[in-house]
Amino acid sequence: MNMIKTGLVAALLATGLGWGFGVQAQEATIRKNLSERVPQLQQIDEITKSAMPGLYEVRYNGTDILYTDAEGNYLIQGSLIDTKQKRNLTEERIDKLTSVAFDSLPLKDAFTIVRGNGKRKLAVFEDPNCGYCKRFERDLQKVDNVTVYMFLYPILSADSTAKSRNIWCARDKATAWMDWMVRDQVPATATCDTSALNRNIEFGKKHKITGTPTLVFADGSRVPGAINAQQVEKFLAEAK
Repeated sequence: MNMIKTGLVAALLATGLGWGFGVQAQEATIRKNLSERVPQLQQIDEITKSAMPGLYEVRYNGTDILYTDAEGNYLIQGSLIDTKQKRNLTEERIDKLTSVAFDSLPLKDAFTIVRGNGKRKLAVFEDPNCGYCKRFERDLQKVDNVTVYMFLYPILSADSTAKSRNIWCARDKATAWMDWMVRDQVPATATCDTSALNRNIEFGKKHKITGTPTLVFADGSRVPGAINAQQVEKFLAEAK
């Protein structure tokens, strides 16, 4: 009887190991075929089974996602939707990949705007010449009891860099920022060490912050684009 049990255990272990080797072999096949046929996919970060049987997720460039079959013969670019649960699985996956741990933010390279008790926290990457940022800032005036960590992120033009320098070097950064974004008062020319702005750009490149405004909440969730005050309140509440 013990010999039968031992044999069953051995068979189950062998099956599990075989399955593991099978998965590795499958990934190796996909990597080989895609890298040979699609030069842009020479460096694939990860290959995993997707929620859809027979479909594999191919992750590259850190957070970019494609889908392929088990042989790497076909590529699909787009969103994988779970129709039963009405979920965009691709969007959820990218949100997870692009999330930024709040405690990893270089807060020394930002200035703060505190409203009310300041208990809730929000980090924002903005270009001073971004029209959507101006609209966002004006609507953000309605949100109270929050500390906003403002990262100047001049990516639109040379003038964006100049305005960011003048704001960063102002005696009162927060006032200079609000004067420009909300009241259209051009910041006075100023000079100082602006290496923080360069670090912001490098941080943004690393984390693929490609547009402004980009918001990061205390739970690491990241929202691109100008959302309204009501939406900000919703994300702040969920981030607790």
